[in-house]
Amino acid sequence: MPVKPLVRAKSRLKGVLSSEQRERLALGMLLRNIQIMKMIPAISGTLVISRDTKVLAVARDQEVHTVQESGQPELNSALSRATKLLRAWGADATLILPTDIPLLMPEDIEQIVHLGRFPGTVVIAPDHLEDGTNALLVNPPGAIKYGYGEGSFARHKSHAELEGLTLHVYESERIAIDVDTPEDLKSYAKLAEKYNIPLIDYLSLEPAIEDMLLVENPSG
Repeated sequence: MPVKPLVRAKSRLKGVLSSEQRERLALGMLLRNIQIMKMIPAISGTLVISRDTKVLAVARDQEVHTVQESGQPELNSALSRATKLLRAWGADATLILPTDIPLLMPEDIEQIVHLGRFPGTVVIAPDHLEDGTNALLVNPPGAIKYGYGEGSFARHKSHAELEGLTLHVYESERIAIDVDTPEDLKSYAKLAEKYNIPLIDYLSLEPAIEDMLLVENPSG
């Protein structure tokens, strides 16, 4: 999970949320998605990469691995370095998730992992515009070059095809919604109600971190 510094979190929401509220929203989404990863038996571990020491401290409190990037690393380069580390740790596959997908559910991850269970496979979940990449599973790690940025969905598909890999596109209304703009916030609220998913409490500033963990274990 790559995470931007909190000072830059959700900058396009400046007109509707304060800096504290934007930070709380960013941390709430990070915490929620970490908890979801922990629910999936096939996920052997989670790695958070960031330049932000607060982000890394919060992640370590959730008992996940962290890597601190220095300077102003480009996302694709940072992900390539993290992938080399995961290969050294013996990972069979890598699943890259941004943290700004607040409606992610365990069944989404389970289906993506199932689709990508065989070596030589890439699974891509696009955003709602089918422009960006909201989840990318690569089996084995490093099998394609990362191409994040504008138009990354088409670029990742092209990279998989050039490498002769099996490509699956995972379409999910929940995973397709990311929160970058005021309109995204409205869509998030509507879809959260549709799927009966609790909203992250980003408007309050004082509640404890635990109050942001809004995922209930479906087995419990």
